[in-house]
Amino acid sequence: MHSLRQLGVLGALLSIAACATNPVSGRSELSLVSKSQEIQMGRDASAGDLKRIGEYPDAALQQMVRSIGQEISSKSERSNLPWEFHLLDDAAVNAFAYPGGFIFVTRSLLSHINSEAELAEVVGHEIGHVTAKHTVAAMSKQQLAQIGLVAGSVLSSRIAQYGDLLNTGASLLFLKFGRDDENEADALGFRYSLEHGYDPRESLKLFNMLGRLSGETGSRVPEWQSTHPDPGNRVQAAEARLQKLQPAQLAGLKINRDVYLRRLNGMIFGENPRLGYFVSNRFLHPDLRFQIDFPAGWSKANMPDAVVAQSSDKAAQFQLLPAKGSPASVIQEFVKQQGITVRQSSNASINGLAAASADFDATTEQGALYGIATSVQLNGQTYLLLGLMSAQAANAYASTVLATMRSFRQLTDPAALNVQPARIEIVTLPTEMSGSVFVKRYPSTVPDEKIYIINGIDAATNVKAGTLLKRVIGGVRN
Repeated sequence: MHSLRQLGVLGALLSIAACATNPVSGRSELSLVSKSQEIQMGRDASAGDLKRIGEYPDAALQQMVRSIGQEISSKSERSNLPWEFHLLDDAAVNAFAYPGGFIFVTRSLLSHINSEAELAEVVGHEIGHVTAKHTVAAMSKQQLAQIGLVAGSVLSSRIAQYGDLLNTGASLLFLKFGRDDENEADALGFRYSLEHGYDPRESLKLFNMLGRLSGETGSRVPEWQSTHPDPGNRVQAAEARLQKLQPAQLAGLKINRDVYLRRLNGMIFGENPRLGYFVSNRFLHPDLRFQIDFPAGWSKANMPDAVVAQSSDKAAQFQLLPAKGSPASVIQEFVKQQGITVRQSSNASINGLAAASADFDATTEQGALYGIATSVQLNGQTYLLLGLMSAQAANAYASTVLATMRSFRQLTDPAALNVQPARIEIVTLPTEMSGSVFVKRYPSTVPDEKIYIINGIDAATNVKAGTLLKRVIGGVRN
């Protein structure tokens, strides 16, 4: 009976589903999302990222991203959308599109490319996902898959939201597109950039950079690659598109390399340690003036709104989150949630700081969990420290989680409190030199291979006098 009711609901929804025409392909397609819904969903998601992460505070760089985006979108197949373009203050090499025309590029992606033409290719690609309605199609398929299912998390959303936390990079919402959609977005980005006078040959440098970045030992796969085709295949596809162009079509096109690079001078490179950083298993937060020791061997990540860690077998997880109220009120509110049964609670202090704790069992859709919740207050800010583990793993991990919680303390080391982020410095080469000579003559605080990647060169590349190149200075040395 339940299955028959689901099929009835599915049939009714399919009968009223809108059959829309794709503005790029001209094909008819199923859409359960109206234009107004699409825009609202994108606007809500965009507002969430801007609140959690924020824009990079550089008006000139923000305007560069915005102007290129508006230039391309204003003459696209969906020019009437409320397009917005944002430069996100995030260290992941990333660009993404929300439904309705809300486009984000991260500062780290800007630091890894070398011209406005490359940026136009990135922005054009993301615009293509929206104009070809890939975002709408993805949402429609997700809605169909969820019909007749009961969602409803037993625990609060902030427990569930980091379920696959260490595979999400910046933890940004991603609609997963198929390979055909990604290839179409690449082709649209190529066409859009060419139509607006940008040299599409620069796309080869972009895709090569992504390939080299993902090949770095110990490097996190760049977000923009993780849901996109293999960079090598993208280079081949771009070369095939270029071969179809006449020489006259490639004459007089914009690259704007030098003006782009000069705008990057002084830009933060990589993670900003002012917002927290790891030294081995210790996490230090200079602005909030606290430190905490994580278990050895656990995977760790500093997210925009939490610090998280996970055991190697994924049976245990730790989260540190901001909270509001006194430690006692935070714990009282937490254990009121449906599905939580308190074992014991206390108001014992931690390293002289006001604190409250509770051990609990939780019933979830994924099974039984054992948890420890501790709230602690430092310098007027309250934090929730949350340890979650499968019921079977409680004996193995409870003491480890408790030790992590009890290591929370005030940060007093002057060197850590005064740490500053690494920044890009633009160098004008006085003479011709190889890449290997450049990194020796102008040393950086990151590995040489990273400098080669962000400049699009290698050790043997001969670079002409007068060329602008990036080096990285300052920052934390681990």
